[in-house]
Amino acid sequence: MKRNTWQREAVREALGETDGFVSAQALHATMKGSGSEVGLATVYRALADLATEGDADSLQREGESLYRACTPGSHHHHLICRRCGTTAEIAADAVETWARDVAAEHGFTQPQHVVDVFGYCANCTRALAAERLAPPPPETH
Repeated sequence: MKRNTWQREAVREALGETDGFVSAQALHATMKGSGSEVGLATVYRALADLATEGDADSLQREGESLYRACTPGSHHHHLICRRCGTTAEIAADAVETWARDVAAEHGFTQPQHVVDVFGYCANCTRALAAERLAPPPPETH
């Protein structure tokens, strides 16, 4: 376990105040806008450490690591909106059973897994439907 520094605590706090997943650069920009002097490299390191220790969730989206404060100590999965990034923590008992069974079938023990389900949240589904129904904008020359 890494020692807590004021910079790391500042990153933890900023992440906890952020809705959904966020990149290190976006979090750094938010922190900087609030007057923080924590550097971008420190934000990257702190987020990686928080994810390793289970205090943040991490996922890859379009080649970039995104982070979100998570419920510490609980194994969970996510539903993530592909459009707006809204995220919900979900329990998936069937996935847990499947992972243990598949691991055992192949002689593996202590299986670990990550399951993120991507789709469109209700708001984005409505917005996408409305966009499909809307007439195309007039052409400008």
